[in-house]
Amino acid sequence: MAKDPYTVLGVKRDATDSEIQKAFRRLAKKSHPDLFPGDKKAEDRFKELNAANDIVGDPAKRARFDRGELDASGAEVRQNPFARGGRGHPGGGHPGQGPGGQAGGFAFEDLSDLFGGMFRGGGGPGGPGGMGSGGFQQAPEDTRFKLEVEFADAATGATRRVTMPDGKSLDVGIPAGISDGQTIRLKGQGSQRGADAMVEIRIKPDPFYRREGRDIHVELPISLGEAVNGGKAEVKTVHGPVAVAIPSGANSGTRLRLKGKGIAATKREPAGDQYVTLKVVLPKAPDLELEEFVKAWSARKPYNPRT
Repeated sequence: MAKDPYTVLGVKRDATDSEIQKAFRRLAKKSHPDLFPGDKKAEDRFKELNAANDIVGDPAKRARFDRGELDASGAEVRQNPFARGGRGHPGGGHPGQGPGGQAGGFAFEDLSDLFGGMFRGGGGPGGPGGMGSGGFQQAPEDTRFKLEVEFADAATGATRRVTMPDGKSLDVGIPAGISDGQTIRLKGQGSQRGADAMVEIRIKPDPFYRREGRDIHVELPISLGEAVNGGKAEVKTVHGPVAVAIPSGANSGTRLRLKGKGIAATKREPAGDQYVTLKVVLPKAPDLELEEFVKAWSARKPYNPRT
């Protein structure tokens, strides 16, 4: 059973949207799977945080969750028609009361509404598939399947056509910034009539990009000459290639920031940034000229980088 999203994020129910986002970002950075490679618990914790933020981090979903229309997993809650104030009690009356709370039981039209959807075919008493058919109709079962998407599609948003198990094709909108393991609900698109299609998104591992919250991290190899003298290099982003300036005297670990080149902006969140970490790479083949130069230079100007 999914945990209460407010509890997962460690915020109160009256927390502001800003407080919820700050809590999510703080916890997501601490629990990111890249910090704990191979740790299944850390991966599950990260997915739990994303699932909680998907509900209460979205004002519309949060309002529905607070009203009891969504459960802690984000699924629709089937309303009990016999609950106090529900459709089974017109006017919010008590059980056994008619319209306006008057005694005398349910009105006939209310019973028709109630039982019409419970019996096979949704027909009325004695009608085709109705009470006379003698069987209760089971709730339609949602169709569940997984969709594998590229890292860039998950970062910037995309639309992908999928073929469901029953052969039906659907266009699935991938929202920008979706996390691995999150599920998209397509209302009424399931294989059975009245069922939903539940699409679990799986993001393909990318050898170049690494995500932290809404920021993207990459590593850029540079030559010895670029490290000493500086220069320009092209770096890949999910939005397209960008030219970056390499400062002279750059070391491995020097980090450059590309503002707004991370996870794409949404209606409620700004775009993330891309961070480029430089890595000085020497030539693969031995170079005698370079070796002799470095020996002579080191003898004249010795220094200890570990101090």
